[in-house]
Amino acid sequence: MLRRNGGKRLTGRTRAQLARCLAASAFGVLASGCGNGVGEGPPPAPEVVVEKPQEQAVTDWLRYTGRFEAIEAVDIRARVSGYLQGVHFEDGDEVEKGDLLFTIDPRPFEAALAAAEGALAQARSTLSQSRKERARADELIDIGGVSREELDALVAAEARAAAAVKTAEANLRAARLDLEFAEVRAPIAGRLSERRIDPGNLIAGGGAGADILTTIVSYDPIHFAFDASEADVLNYLQGRKRSGAAEIEIKLLGETAFSRKGRVTFADNRIDPRAGTLRLRAVIDNPDGVLQPGMFGEARVNAFEPYEALTVPETAIVTDASRRLVFIVGADNKVETRSVELGPVIGDRRVIRSGLHSQDRVIVAGLQRARPGAPVQPAATDDDAPSRLAADGEAQE
Repeated sequence: MLRRNGGKRLTGRTRAQLARCLAASAFGVLASGCGNGVGEGPPPAPEVVVEKPQEQAVTDWLRYTGRFEAIEAVDIRARVSGYLQGVHFEDGDEVEKGDLLFTIDPRPFEAALAAAEGALAQARSTLSQSRKERARADELIDIGGVSREELDALVAAEARAAAAVKTAEANLRAARLDLEFAEVRAPIAGRLSERRIDPGNLIAGGGAGADILTTIVSYDPIHFAFDASEADVLNYLQGRKRSGAAEIEIKLLGETAFSRKGRVTFADNRIDPRAGTLRLRAVIDNPDGVLQPGMFGEARVNAFEPYEALTVPETAIVTDASRRLVFIVGADNKVETRSVELGPVIGDRRVIRSGLHSQDRVIVAGLQRARPGAPVQPAATDDDAPSRLAADGEAQE
């Protein structure tokens, strides 16, 4: 039991006052101990990677969607009628000009040729006889052996015989052509479709109503047709005056790169008044046969002169509603925003048409740490800042 002043017992009120004093003293000691440490200041400014816009030669391309078309496409029809005797290809084959495709039974045409040959021989014999009779009449006319009327009749007979020979010769040529047409050959080089008539069927030939036996289309080179607006047409025409023909690059709708090149070789002679567009056509090499008539593709046409422009990495561009922004580091190392007008994409970089200067320090990494008006620690792209930012969780492209 605590005692005070020579052993006197402390009252309850006195003990409570003493406890409060001791607690206050202990709190003061603890506060004093904490006060001896170093106080926390503001956090360091975040690190960002900056890069000045690069100036490079840029070519603007006009982009279109169009369709591939065969330069040549032919419906294969027979020129003569008859029974189809043979088919000399497999569906989808590639053929050269002059390859045999179908055979029509040639026997009727062989017989007609033989008859034409006989008719020609007969006509020539008749002509020979007529010439002899006239020659004798010429000798007898002076001595009165024949009358003038008889001589005139012989002259006319000779003329008729000569005309009959020409007719027989023409019939012989026609019979030879019919026999030749009994073999249906490819008129162009290209790829065949399926056959539409099987051997043994009677086919009609010789006219517009003739049966279509198959079709053939050329594929190398191939046309790419597309429609351009009136403004684009003016750019194309100006480019053609400079270089003769505008360059074009093609890709299929499922491809990412414009890997096929060609040249625009045709522009229609008037603009479609309903759509306000002009039909253009390019020629594209197609040695591997991948491009097929009827396929869709995307094209970009070079109709402008190259020019110098500023470019920044695509990852440096931020979208804010309808605006496109980039973050730059000002002279006081504080973040500023710039609204920019975008141009075409070149690789992993984007052309900036307006809004930046060549000496601006554009933030290309650490964007998630940058806040407009806040200070940052800029580092050039050749420093190790990208690796540090990646370690801190910033995704690098």
